[in-house]
Amino acid sequence: MTPGGHMFNGIRAVMVFAEDPEASARWWAGVLETEVHIDVDEQSGPVYAWIDVAGVEFGFHPLDEERNKRGGSPVPYWAVDEFDAVRRRLLDAGCAHHRGPLDVGDGTGRRIAQLTDPFGNVIGIDGF
Repeated sequence: MTPGGHMFNGIRAVMVFAEDPEASARWWAGVLETEVHIDVDEQSGPVYAWIDVAGVEFGFHPLDEERNKRGGSPVPYWAVDEFDAVRRRLLDAGCAHHRGPLDVGDGTGRRIAQLTDPFGNVIGIDGF
């Protein structure tokens, strides 16, 4: 166990199920200015693509219509410092408005919003 008796640490990875994992990862890598990592199976080819931002693995796995449909998973939220600027950057890069912005900060100015990337994945932002 970790100090304080907790069994869990912070979130290490968020997996999104995508029709084209590599294309999704490359698009997000361009927006977030980071590199793409790809796991390849010698027989079936690319099986998982991900980027690593601020210590969180943001990964894309091939969707499976029976077990892991697109949009059937929790919405990952990125913590952002400049909410309006980040939202505008994502919209300009090809995301579409999904829901929000919503004020969730009890007067602190904290807001959240959800956007849909060009591949149909819903992604959230959370910040001021």
